[in-house]
Amino acid sequence: MPGKRWAAPVLLALSLPLLAPALTPPAVAASSSSAPAASSSVAGSGARASRAAALPPLEEINTVTTQVASGLRRPVAIAAPDDGTNRLFIVEKRGTVRVYHPTTGLGQTIIDVTASVDESDNERGLLGIALAPDFARSQVLYLAYTALPDGAVTLGRYRMSTGTLEPLLSQEHSQFGNHNGTQIAFGNDGYLYMSIGDGGGAGDPFKSGQRLDTLLGKILRVDVNRKCGTLAYCVPQNNPFVGVANARPEIWMYGGRNPWRFSIDRADGSMWIGDVGQGRWEEINHVKTGRQAGANLGWSCYEGFEVFDQAQCRSGVTYTKPVFTYSPYTGGCAVTGGEVYRGAQYANLVGGTYIATDYCSSDVWALREDGRGGYLKAQIGEMPTQVTAFAHTPAGELYVVNDLPGGLHRVAFERSAPTCRVKVVTQGWGRGMTVDLTITNTGTAPVDGWTLTFTLALGQTVTSDWNTDLTQGSNVVTASNATHNGAIAPGASVTMGYLVSHTGDAALPSMFALNGDTCSIGA
Repeated sequence: MPGKRWAAPVLLALSLPLLAPALTPPAVAASSSSAPAASSSVAGSGARASRAAALPPLEEINTVTTQVASGLRRPVAIAAPDDGTNRLFIVEKRGTVRVYHPTTGLGQTIIDVTASVDESDNERGLLGIALAPDFARSQVLYLAYTALPDGAVTLGRYRMSTGTLEPLLSQEHSQFGNHNGTQIAFGNDGYLYMSIGDGGGAGDPFKSGQRLDTLLGKILRVDVNRKCGTLAYCVPQNNPFVGVANARPEIWMYGGRNPWRFSIDRADGSMWIGDVGQGRWEEINHVKTGRQAGANLGWSCYEGFEVFDQAQCRSGVTYTKPVFTYSPYTGGCAVTGGEVYRGAQYANLVGGTYIATDYCSSDVWALREDGRGGYLKAQIGEMPTQVTAFAHTPAGELYVVNDLPGGLHRVAFERSAPTCRVKVVTQGWGRGMTVDLTITNTGTAPVDGWTLTFTLALGQTVTSDWNTDLTQGSNVVTASNATHNGAIAPGASVTMGYLVSHTGDAALPSMFALNGDTCSIGA
């Protein structure tokens, strides 16, 4: 489970700064003779740019969900067997898995491991599922759960044919009930990847994120098809910390706080990681193949782009910066990492676009590579409340489940023209600038009272404003209408502005929302 706090909108990083690492892992080969069969395809940046240009702007996309099942008990994960049955397996936190079929609806419980699962805390329970790549033949799947009696984060193999659960890997996690991680997925290389949170509490009390002698705060990579010595699994020999003194060889990436939902893009093998923040920043990381092995996601030196605990920072270390963050102040609380859409039905709208949400605000965030090393992004509607997991079918279509309402929802997308446009004019000098905004109602309905929200670059502070009632919380600005300009007729515009000081970053806001609807930006 994500761990609830208040949080919300938007900052984007367009590059991954590279510094010489203090602890350099051994070189990782592109392949290993012991690796399972793999398949992947990688598109060039030129092709990505062409595809991005062919798709409509993200501001013109809206997310639509349809509830297809109800009555689930705290569903937290979904798996879709590629066996021609069109079934979905839905994990319930208490330790059960139920089956859904689009024709017959929600069916019986097909897995019950409640006797092994500790769900004594809000964030404990049966939390993750991954089907073996050969599931249609083997009927083997893998479960991630907090185990009785003390909440150890555990990876287990479950055989449908016998109904037996075999623990494979365990990490002690008894002191705090939160930050368990437990996303599991098979990569294009055939290995199993698993996330484990930093051990819980607040502020990384065990300093787990930057330590390599513990599995807490990590993403692991293991071979579950073989046994090695006393282990019920094998460690791939090209894992980055194999042979490194005092380091756990299972570690693939480190520096996570609670990366409880990640996904692997089947088109290129890149990983999208939603990492729940401490209180200032929720973050999404996009780590491409070739940059994953030994990647340091930053916690608890960093939270988002800001230093959180200077004592955990090391000179000369390479930190993988997030590609997207949003901060507390507009109703969010915990990022729920999602999926890249690779289906056919909405490929002309969101093909290759990453979709995520927030457990509390239900905002849908869309991220798309722009082909030039950066990312386009927008808020494109809302999900049902308390979404805990995404999944894609073998055909690439998306589903989500939500927690306490206990529903399963099919995700769709539609094209919808923005109902607002913002023109930005600025004049800068030294460490200050003025920003004038013209807000145009491009919809068909009049606006009677408005609130414009946007995000400033770090280090910017509003010192005065005009034609608006403006407040700033952290770097999030909420600007409401003044007494004389609350009405905007269709096609009409109002103006407002502000004076800002900065510490060197004079970047302008890159996204605006008027009364919750994302605006286009332009003349």
